[in-house]
Formats: sequence, C-alpha cells, structure tokens
Amino acid sequence: MKKMHLLLLLIVASSLSHAYGQNGEELAIKTLLQRESATWRSGDIKGHAACWLIKPYSRILISTGDGTTLDLSPDLMINPPATMVGQGGSSINTNYKMRVSGNNAWVSHDEESTAKDGSKSYTYEFRILEKSKGKWKLVGQSIHVYKPK
Repeated sequence: MKKMHLLLLLIVASSLSHAYGQNGEELAIKTLLQRESATWRSGDIKGHAACWLIKPYSRILISTGDGTTLDLSPDLMINPPATMVGQGGSSINTNYKMRVSGNNAWVSHDEESTAKDGSKSYTYEFRILEKSKGKWKLVGQSIHVYKPK
C-alpha cells in the first residue's frame, strides 16, 4: 500500500513539475515579446537586437491594412534604420496561444498598439522562437494588420 501511495505521489509531483516548468517557459516567452515591443518603440536598438537570433531561415512577413504584403529582411530586426524605431507609444498583447517543444516555440497573440498621438492600430501576430544558451530568442514573425469590428 505504501508503494502505491509513493508511486501516486511521484506521478503527481512529476505532472506538477512539468506544468510549472511549462508555465515558466511561457512566462519567459511573454516577457521577451513585451521587451521586444518596448525596445522597438523606445529606439533601444541594442536591446531590440538582443531579442532576436537571425538564422538563414528567419523571415519577417507583414500584411498591411490595405492588402499589401511586405517581406522584410530579418536583418532589420537587429540593425534597423534610426527612422524605423523610437516612435514611442505602447502596446498590449492579449490572447496568447503557444506551443513550447524543447528549444522551439511558436506563439500567436493579438496586439493593440497606441501611438504617441493616441491613435490605435491592431494586429494578429505569429512568432517563432528558439532557445539559445538558455534564453528565448525570436527567429521569425508574421504580422497582420486588421480593423476591429
């Protein structure tokens, strides 16, 4: 009977350990995404670049509100022109959905951005991440502008 209790305790502890570990990874990813957004808006190019890991397969795709699709060089994430960053404002990410598998993760979320003048824009975002040297980094993203109903 004691062996059965011990086995049950080990199974529960293992399940909880995995669940809390997963939540820790998800929290680390959300923190990275918030930092990436804030560094772009503040003009912190070095801080923004630290959020990225550019690979030969990295890709940045953006669908604008008028139907145009932009296929940007991933190098813009680590070395953007000064005119692209530092425009201020803020953003809020919601509706996170993610899959973490080892050192790889994909995340989708909704973003509401507020410019310095108070105007708002809305995007659906899909992010691809890899864990490198113990830290999550972005390797690609797809952003789709939309108008809320």
